[in-house]
Amino acid sequence: MTAEAPRRSHGWAWLGRVGVLIAVAWLAGFIWFAQTMPGDAPTDVTPTDAIVVLTGGSERLGEGLKLLLQNRAGHLFVSGVHPGVTVDELLRVYHVDPARAPGDIAIGYRAGNTQGNAEETAAWMTSHGFRSLRLVTANYHMRRSLLEFSHAMPGVQIVAHPVFPEPVYPSRWWRSAQAVLVVGGEYSKYLVALLRIAISGPPAPAASASAAK
Repeated sequence: MTAEAPRRSHGWAWLGRVGVLIAVAWLAGFIWFAQTMPGDAPTDVTPTDAIVVLTGGSERLGEGLKLLLQNRAGHLFVSGVHPGVTVDELLRVYHVDPARAPGDIAIGYRAGNTQGNAEETAAWMTSHGFRSLRLVTANYHMRRSLLEFSHAMPGVQIVAHPVFPEPVYPSRWWRSAQAVLVVGGEYSKYLVALLRIAISGPPAPAASASAAK
């Protein structure tokens, strides 16, 4: 055996220990992330300038429209809509007569991920001079959304309004392998977002948004 072999063996052992530590840290963080997901229906009735819905689940837009009907805000912005989809088409899916739709409804087409949602919404908020919003998204997605939105819009009041899609329901998500993968993937994306924001620093001023009404 050459002198190089023990050094190589020691190096692999060190990497193995580091890998175990990273895995344990990730698992501990995942447990914290899962246990602190919003678990109750929102009770904060504070009015805001706008309601913002992030696309990605049928419950989200339905909840946003309900909040608009309840006069929680006079404006609804739906971020990350597929190009070509109109406001009228979205309303018809939820059996709302476009001619009787309450408030002002606008949609944004540019966002392709949560960071894009935050940037697109920041531009729309800036163009309207709004300073508060109610954010509607899934419970497992809320922490990362709040992180991205707070970074993109420092000083704007953000009221979290989670919805609870199946099977990622707070009291039973761990019973489904699909839900475990969803929550685990979301936790990993949250860590990446944390790192990116820590490295990138303050956001650039938001430009004007191009949203459809």
